[in-house]
Amino acid sequence: MAAPEERDLTQEQTEKLLQFQDLTGIESMDQCRHTLEQHNWNIEAAVQDRLNEQEGVPSVFNPPPSRPLQVNTADHRIYSYVVSRPQPRALNDAKRELRFLLVYLHGDDHQDSDDFCRNTLCAPDVISLINNRMLFWACSTNKPEGYRVSQALRENTYPFLAMIMLKDRRMTVVGRLEGLIQPDDLINQLTFIMDANQTYLVSERLEREERNQTQVLRQQQDEAYLASLRADQEKERKKQEERERKRRKEEEVQQQKMAEERRRRNLQEEKERKSECLPPEPPPDDPESVKIIFKLPNDSRVERRFHFTQSLTVIHDFLFSLKESPEKFQIEANFPRRVLPCLPSEEWPNPPTLQEAGLSQTEVLFVQDLTDD
Repeated sequence: MAAPEERDLTQEQTEKLLQFQDLTGIESMDQCRHTLEQHNWNIEAAVQDRLNEQEGVPSVFNPPPSRPLQVNTADHRIYSYVVSRPQPRALNDAKRELRFLLVYLHGDDHQDSDDFCRNTLCAPDVISLINNRMLFWACSTNKPEGYRVSQALRENTYPFLAMIMLKDRRMTVVGRLEGLIQPDDLINQLTFIMDANQTYLVSERLEREERNQTQVLRQQQDEAYLASLRADQEKERKKQEERERKRRKEEEVQQQKMAEERRRRNLQEEKERKSECLPPEPPPDDPESVKIIFKLPNDSRVERRFHFTQSLTVIHDFLFSLKESPEKFQIEANFPRRVLPCLPSEEWPNPPTLQEAGLSQTEVLFVQDLTDD
């Protein structure tokens, strides 16, 4: 038993139905049949209308409201019958929408022009065909624009109709109708011209869709490439920042090392200078000498004699010149426990002598490390 969608169909209609479904991808067979019936089983027209709808172009069965064309005949009567668009916009629209463009050149002085406009172009079936399946442009040859089109088309007589379409990437005249013609004959000839050339529009439509898809794909690839490029640039930027941070850190460490080396060198030079400036050590039998034993922070001991009249600063300079002495220190006595003022201060602008400090002939002094403080 035949499927419900195929009932009462001829073999030719069934084949067209299946072909139309394959071309458009419409799943509903009823919808496919309804669309083909609207187009009188003209598969090329149905496919074109379907593609128009997919691109946002209104269906020919739901045409947008528009202003009707008005043609002035020789006796100045006005007939309104079909939608028209100005030239060259009509050519651009036909090319963009992939539709047929019917051009009518009106000869004001020709004896058949009035009859053609009144009885042929104004026939309801002709109006319906034009409005549903093509674009229309009309102009009098007495007008500048009509005259320019006439020079391009080179018509021989009037009424004159030319069918134009996009063929092989060019707007091409695919049909010319000259002389008075009856409505039925006009419909038949226009339909024949469209049927004979419909495949070009369908092919162009498919190629255009393929180009659009290719363009979209290329755009997506470009966007993906740019996103990847930006990501790579961001990674490179972060790597560069990290390299720069490491470089600055290395420079800072190097500068610290150099500063420390300069400090140590300066310290050593200062120790040597202090050592050279020390007064000579008094002999052991000098009754005015003081024997001092120094206990250093590393538990080592150092012994030296000084003169009672020498300043406590001499003691400090002696200890400072020693290699094992800390960089900063203070000297303490045990009995009584006190810090000796060896360096100038607010309390002791001029440090006292050993005798003034109350030191005896033999003393044990302790060196306190102040470097960390």
